[in-house]
Amino acid sequence: MKTRRFLPALPLITLLAMLGPVVAGLWGTLLPAFGHLPAAGLTGPSLEPFRELFDWAGLPRAVLLSLSTGLLATLISLAIVILFTAGWSGTRPFRAIERLLSPLLSVPHAAAAFGLAFLIAPSGWLARAASPTLTGWERPPDLLIVQDSWGLTMTLGLIVKEVPFLLLITLAALGQADATRSVRVAQALGYGRLTGWLKTVFPRVYAQIRPPVYVVLAYAMSVVDVAVILGPNTPPSLSVQIVKLMSDPDLAMRLEGAAAALLQLALVIGALALWRLGEIGVSRLWRRWIYTGQRGKADPIVAGMALSMASLSALAVLLGLVILAIWSLAGFWGFPDALPDSFTLQNWERHGPGTLQAFGKTALIACTAAFIALLLTIGCLEAEHRHGLRFGQRSVWLLYLPLLIPQTAFLPGLQTLLLNVGADKGLLPVMLAHLVFVLPYVFLSLADPYRAWDHRMGTIASALRASPDGVLWRVRLPMLLRPILTALAVGLAVSVGQYLPTLLIGGGRVETLTTEAVALASGGDRRAIGVYSLMQTGAALIPFALVLLIPALIWRNRKGLRHG
Repeated sequence: MKTRRFLPALPLITLLAMLGPVVAGLWGTLLPAFGHLPAAGLTGPSLEPFRELFDWAGLPRAVLLSLSTGLLATLISLAIVILFTAGWSGTRPFRAIERLLSPLLSVPHAAAAFGLAFLIAPSGWLARAASPTLTGWERPPDLLIVQDSWGLTMTLGLIVKEVPFLLLITLAALGQADATRSVRVAQALGYGRLTGWLKTVFPRVYAQIRPPVYVVLAYAMSVVDVAVILGPNTPPSLSVQIVKLMSDPDLAMRLEGAAAALLQLALVIGALALWRLGEIGVSRLWRRWIYTGQRGKADPIVAGMALSMASLSALAVLLGLVILAIWSLAGFWGFPDALPDSFTLQNWERHGPGTLQAFGKTALIACTAAFIALLLTIGCLEAEHRHGLRFGQRSVWLLYLPLLIPQTAFLPGLQTLLLNVGADKGLLPVMLAHLVFVLPYVFLSLADPYRAWDHRMGTIASALRASPDGVLWRVRLPMLLRPILTALAVGLAVSVGQYLPTLLIGGGRVETLTTEAVALASGGDRRAIGVYSLMQTGAALIPFALVLLIPALIWRNRKGLRHG
């Protein structure tokens, strides 16, 4: 099939697929927020939704919770990643953490949150392991750890998941920062390893990772699934309250929910502006610090603390998965026993049919969204190559825009619009909603390898009378098989972990592993949670395992292509 006819239009189609639902959703949120909802017989404009929102006694605490968890989680995660990279890049401990990135990144936020809860809860495994020998506890202590009113456990849950993400982004930026040579020069001038890295490499690295840092901040402020599992509920976070209002059978409550969604958007914009002002202030202080010439006498202590924090972050996720696996197989498990009295498959037999049904829908939605995103991405990158298009810094920010705007700001509006036009049924709307979030990650994962491909291979193929389509399908794509599969695996993992798009756009009728697992949070059945969380993690992890297996099988007789 000739691709040159529709190839130039693919970038525009991609932008529409990615930004169209966001714009439509914001419009659908804006109208009800000002009292206009014809489906409920209400016409605006009116400020009554905002009056009702401001009358909610829990609003100040919900706003504070949103700001504190978002800013703290982002700041601490970034500090751990930067200090760990500065003190340990190129060493054996750093490579060990680096090898764990794929499994750590593939664990969905909900599964990681459940694992952390099962670790640190008063009846969690850490309390069991220490009791009664170290603590004297014969029964779980009356302590509010999970769902604490200050959101500290929720912040911790966000940190353990954002550290691997920011570390991956930082590793990608190091290749363009000339880090090794810069640190060697700094060390030759008497600077410590960590201080030299911070003074010579960090400014260049941060300029490249700024958009992902903003994404982490926006996500941490508006996350729903982690807030439901680990966050407080009296009052809940603002994002959770928005979902409650939008799920109320009384359509008039959607007006207050839309007003809360606009408030959430304003909070995120304000936090991003505050972060940007902080960047400006820190950059000035950073220059002064550089000019002082301090060599970094405390580098070993700071580097050791950074290694401990990074290791604990990874260990919390991995150990949480182990505890989830134990609970999924546990028979009777009384406190303070460190392990169950017996192991059984009855939990899997009881919940197996439900998990398989949810897995089927999860896989169908994820595969559809990820494959569409992959096709659009390849089309855009090929159009860029053939027609000399260049994606500047503004285009990069357009890619991040769906990730910077809180899901709770536009998904409720998109749900309202779909309800008004009768397009809220079936899996297709959910797939299109997932595509909005999958597409940026797939594009960012594949863009650099695609652009770095050796164009001399295409020149040789053209000299052998291969058409541009022939070069694409028979030379370029086969050589880029591993990066393509990696981008596809990233897209699948992102889709598997989507909670709010499935819940709102599906109207609660589309049951995926993520929605079912989060729904179990209120019931407290740890065995069922273990089963669903492990299935959810497996659904996200299997594609990454196939990334290693498929190229090795296909190119087993072509050594040069096995690492393409």
